[in-house]
Amino acid sequence: MLKISIRGFSTSTAARTLLDRELYQENSVVRFILNDKKMNTLSLAMIKELFAELKAIDKIEKVRSVVIAHNGKSFSAGHELKELTTESGTDKHNEIFNTCGDMMNFIRNMKVPVIAEVNGTAAAAGLQFVASCDVVVAGKSSRFLVPGQKLGLFCSTPGIALVRAVPKKVAMDMLLTAQPIDSEAALRAGLVSRVVDDDQVKFEALKVAEQIGQFSRSVTSLGKAFFYTQAELGTADAYRYGSRVMVGNLKLKDCQEGISAFIGKRHPEFEHSNDLVEETKKN
Repeated sequence: MLKISIRGFSTSTAARTLLDRELYQENSVVRFILNDKKMNTLSLAMIKELFAELKAIDKIEKVRSVVIAHNGKSFSAGHELKELTTESGTDKHNEIFNTCGDMMNFIRNMKVPVIAEVNGTAAAAGLQFVASCDVVVAGKSSRFLVPGQKLGLFCSTPGIALVRAVPKKVAMDMLLTAQPIDSEAALRAGLVSRVVDDDQVKFEALKVAEQIGQFSRSVTSLGKAFFYTQAELGTADAYRYGSRVMVGNLKLKDCQEGISAFIGKRHPEFEHSNDLVEETKKN
């Protein structure tokens, strides 16, 4: 497993001290490591730095997926509470929640899949972060909770991502009781995708990235966008929309290359582009 440590992808000149960056699989997988030396709180500085990096990454055609990992026992403990006191002011509070929400939405809208690599505790906005990722690999000892009730601050924004990942009754139980669930319960509820031994989490996350990287970037991007869009539609509308997307998918060169390769019993050579095939007109 070849690892390359790198500097930031964004053009910001601000000091970068809250994220580590690694490249894998011939620079097609970017692994960001939350590393604030403490509990990896989603401070405004952490959110802004990570958001800028994600926006820059999404423009790089070579990248096939992003992994979000962490140093320490906490994936993320949520927002930095020192920034949520009255002294910080309403403007600062609005900036924190709006910027965080924008980043969560951006993750869903990215062209490439985002994989959460969780080997510890994900709490409050940290859980929101996990729930916003496309695939979640968790270690067996990991825990997930939305403990805002204990502080008198209901986890309203974390609950937005949570209720879109797990059944409503499970989400409300977690939000109202502030009690954690373990990785197996999170798997059963649909919050995480895979549970492995703690010492295998990184390898499993990179395995998922490798599996995704075999396929066409353009088709993966199309599929991800369709998946989240259709989930918000009624069944009849979703099928009508899905039919249009499937027909459009068939026009991609990478799609026709894949079909041709399957029929010809060979390995497809994807271009990872949005180029379309030329339609053959029937006489």
